[in-house]
Amino acid sequence: MTNTNNVILNNTQVEQKIRRIAFQIYESNNDEKEIIIAGIADNGYFLAEKISATLNKISPLKVTLCKVSIDKKNPISPITTSISNNEYQNKALVLVDDVLNSGTTLIYGVKHFLEVPLKRFKTAVLVNRNHKKYPVKADFKGISLSTSIKEHVVVEFKSDETIAYLS
Repeated sequence: MTNTNNVILNNTQVEQKIRRIAFQIYESNNDEKEIIIAGIADNGYFLAEKISATLNKISPLKVTLCKVSIDKKNPISPITTSISNNEYQNKALVLVDDVLNSGTTLIYGVKHFLEVPLKRFKTAVLVNRNHKKYPVKADFKGISLSTSIKEHVVVEFKSDETIAYLS
């Protein structure tokens, strides 16, 4: 159960962050006709769905949603995507995850997409932490947090609300 004392972002704040991230993505891609929003399963994909829905409301961009499956325990194993690489080749792509912690998941996701030529490549996260062991950054972020290494940020996506909290 969620400890309400540890809430970082409540549902309203999460929605505001998602809207701001969507506007930033649109602003940096306003010369594009199409954009690929690639979310890392599971929570990154839930966030990508919300960002895509907002982009569809605020922009004329054709938004293609892509689910990225990475084995987080063994990130060097093959990565799969719900769309073929032909569908994102030479297009603008944003790789989305819920929390940027050590950077491991994001860097392997980045590596996968670098095997295909892209027009533009950015990253987006809801919560950015400062415990990176890889040189990866979030281009679009909801909130940056300095937390202890023992603290874990959890983003909970439910049908009626999304919250982020420390556990």
